[in-house]
Amino acid sequence: MEGWRLLSYQRGSAAENMAVDEALFREAVRKESPPTLRFYGWQKPTVSLGHFQDARREIDIEACRRFDIDIVRRLTGGKAVLHEQEVTYAVVAADDSPLFPPDILGTYRLISACIAQGLSAIGIAAEMASEGRAKTEGTASAACFAHPSRYELLVAGRKICGSAQRRSPGVFLQHGALLMTFDPRRTSAVLMPPFHSQGRREDLQKTVTSVGEHAPSVDEETLCRVLQEGFRQVLGVRFVEGSLTPAEEDLKKELLKKYESDRWNLEGRKSWNSEL
Repeated sequence: MEGWRLLSYQRGSAAENMAVDEALFREAVRKESPPTLRFYGWQKPTVSLGHFQDARREIDIEACRRFDIDIVRRLTGGKAVLHEQEVTYAVVAADDSPLFPPDILGTYRLISACIAQGLSAIGIAAEMASEGRAKTEGTASAACFAHPSRYELLVAGRKICGSAQRRSPGVFLQHGALLMTFDPRRTSAVLMPPFHSQGRREDLQKTVTSVGEHAPSVDEETLCRVLQEGFRQVLGVRFVEGSLTPAEEDLKKELLKKYESDRWNLEGRKSWNSEL
């Protein structure tokens, strides 16, 4: 049975959370770290942007500042997410592992199966989207949870988990969010500046759900425990609780400068030369 490192649930700042994920990914590329499952939360409400998103066109920066919501840009693609009450997971592993299919969609499908298995233990029946949902009239394209991609998880037709992936030769990082609660008014105010109307918020509410809506007594630590068990059962791996290696800690500290910078978070790659 293959041994995996488990990084247990901790809340971090936006910059720290993204710096750790990138440090894990970079060290895995160098073959200096084991396959890892990580759980974390957010010390402050934060909008995370997909790697290629245009911050000024797709989120309301002034609303974020007004509501004291941080903004950070991920190393993965996809759409924006408002992180508040949630559990975020990250999986970092070799893409040639016999555990995982060689393609992106196959990896999504397998990780979604792990998450669905975990959710079933708390009475949440999640199903994979068989195909990406077409945008409905009036919904905003900037928000990750507005439209499930293929193999993302739905409960009664509403998205409960949004994920994104980054690959480099030999390694992949996939991370994603499971919402504990969901506030369509607040989400639409910061992620969907053209769509503040009541009707648009109702549209969003019809497409998104949360763990708390279906299992209100479950807290973050319980959710992490059942998710870990879901990964163990589906992948057939053994988890050993661990911590960052010294090299990962050093790289995290270096990467904090990037993720604390408005130059990276608002402008992205075009203004930042320190890329992997």
